[in-house]
Order: sequence, then C-alpha cells, then structure tokens
Amino acid sequence: MIHTRPSRCAALVTVIVLSGLLGGCASERGFHFDIAADMRNFTPPEYPGPRYFGGVCAALRELGPGAFMVIPGDLDPPQRVRTTLDVTLGPDYVWYPVVGNHELDRPEYMSYLRTINAGGKKLPGIVRAGPPGAVETCYSFDYQHAHFVVINQYFDGRSDAVPGGDISDALYDWLAADLAANRKPFVFVFGHEPSVSLPDLTNGRVRHRGNSLDQYPRHNHRFWTLLRRHEVVAYFCGHSHNTSVAKINGVWQLDTGHARGLGDSGAPSTFLKVYVEPDAVKCRLYRDDAQGGPYKLVYEGRLR
Repeated sequence: MIHTRPSRCAALVTVIVLSGLLGGCASERGFHFDIAADMRNFTPPEYPGPRYFGGVCAALRELGPGAFMVIPGDLDPPQRVRTTLDVTLGPDYVWYPVVGNHELDRPEYMSYLRTINAGGKKLPGIVRAGPPGAVETCYSFDYQHAHFVVINQYFDGRSDAVPGGDISDALYDWLAADLAANRKPFVFVFGHEPSVSLPDLTNGRVRHRGNSLDQYPRHNHRFWTLLRRHEVVAYFCGHSHNTSVAKINGVWQLDTGHARGLGDSGAPSTFLKVYVEPDAVKCRLYRDDAQGGPYKLVYEGRLR
C-alpha cells in the first residue's frame, strides 16, 4: 500500500508501507552494511545488557554483522560506542561515524572523531578527505560497487563544530565535487539531521520538525536537488529518534531512529541492514517493542 502522510511537505513526500516482506537474502556477490544512530549515553559500562545499545550489538551479532557500520550521529561518548562494538562484534568490525549535534557538547568528543580519521585518510577505503576545516569529519569512501559520503552538517566553512545543522556553501561545494567525481553505480549519503522530520512509522511521534535541515529551506532544497541530480539511492540520518522511510522527490530518506533501547521509550529502538546487490538495493529494519524486548524484522523494502 502507498500512503501519503499529512504534513507541510505532504505534496513532496510519499511513504511506502509494505504489507508483506520481501523474500530471499542478498546476493552472495553483493554485501550488506549496518546502520544505527543516537545511542548516546546509553552504552556500557553505565548501561550494560540487552536493554540498551548493547542489545542492538547483540542482535547484529546473531544476525551476522555487515561489512561495516555507519552511525549517523549522536554517538557520544564515542569511545564507549567503539568499546561496545569491540566487545560485541570484535575489534576488526569497521565503523564510520557521523558528527551529530551532541558530539559538539564536549571538545574531547570531536577530538576523538578527528583522531580516528586523522588527516582525512585513516578510515578504510577513503576516496576523498573533507574540505579545509573539516578534513577528518567529512569524507567519502568506496566499498565494492558502492560509494558512501559522510557529511558534517555542523561545518560552516571554517569550523567543523558550529551549532545548528545546515548544508553550508562550503559543505555543498565539497559534496557536489565528490558526487561529480564518483563512478560507482550506487551512492549513499549520511548526515545527522533529516531533510524533514517525519512521524515514527510505529506510533506517529514527531520530533525536530522545523528545526532540522528544513529550518534553512533554500539550502535544504539545493541539497536535495543535488542528491537527485546525481541519482543518490538514499540519504540516511538520525536526530529525531523516530524511524521513517520516505521517498522525497526521487530520493529515499531513511531516518534510522535511535539505538538506545530503554534510553528512549517514546519509540522503539532500531537498527537497519542495507543489502547492496549487483543490480538492486534492499533495506531491512529491525525494532524492539519499546520495552526492552527482542529485536524483530518489521520492514523490508527495495530502494533501487
């Protein structure tokens, strides 16, 4: 079924709700990767066990972790997230962090994120380092037949830690150059704040509408037009703590929700698996019951 959600952007947004699940597994010739966001603070040792972010990692371990994880922001303190991944999924499990607004809360958080991608080239597979002022916290990388772009929406052309998410001129120019140079058939972009915050697909909760990227309409429109022009498959984000899957003017936006378990009981805790096959991209979305229960597959759809 196809439903249009009422909102200020209803004319632009079509949300796909599947009445059934797609069958089959990803092609052995392809790969898959994991996404989880906004687990901030609810990590071991203060919050051990399966009812918080540790439960997300345990579920990933049981399902079989992907080639890597991308975390679309609010992963503070980042050291504790990395330790949780090490303990649960192993020290060789690769992650790609995205700067969220709460990484700006303490200078040591940003310092850590810059260090793990020192010189803009320390993370695996880097294709392009960020622009001057955000060399480490904006970056793109390739994996097999896909191109991935991580943007820092708190970069204003001088500093990579400016409050208020936006697609500044400097960030836009860097992203435009990166996308123009790409030759991979599948492209994914990651940032912290959604283009527009949509209702949670389980209970309809809405947060951060009007104060995400949509608070700067001209920059937001320019950004989305760029994604569409370069046939980006999907933009993945967090920030709202709600999960939604929407196609906005030809580009999928997947708000990955929160992965903090009982740290936010207002919507189920969530993680995603994205399967990149030679000729298709599929997404599987897993959620708990918002009460610390086990994670179950609740959505599966084809993005391309």
